Order: sequence, then structure tokens, then C-alpha cells
Amino acid sequence: MDTRPPASPCVGICLMDPATRQCRGCLRTVEEIARWYEESPAEKRALLAVLQARRVAAAARRAP
Repeated sequence: MDTRPPASPCVGICLMDPATRQCRGCLRTVEEIARWYEESPAEKRALLAVLQARRVAAAARRAP
């Protein structure tokens, strides 16, 4: 099992969406961003999975 922490999901587009309360770049909430540096590698990987699900859901909402 990989114990190294994953890279931050930040993509440098830091703009909070008032409707979703998520960053439009990485899709994290302010709380998730604030906790990132204190979380364990396992917690970070779990959040990355949540973010992937958010990206899929967002893409589905945009699809015709």
C-alpha cells in the first residue's frame, strides 16, 4: 500500500461557486481545502475519489 500523500487536487483556478459552495477549479469546499494539509494520505485519497464523483456528476448535468 502506498503511504505517500497524493498531490493536491488544486489546479490554480481558485474561484468559489456561491451556488455549490465548491471551488470551480478543484471542486473542493472551503472546509475540504482547509483540512487538506492535516489529513492522512488515506483521507486524501478518499477525498480524491469524492472529487472524481463530483466531476462525473457535473459532467452529466452539462451533457445534453
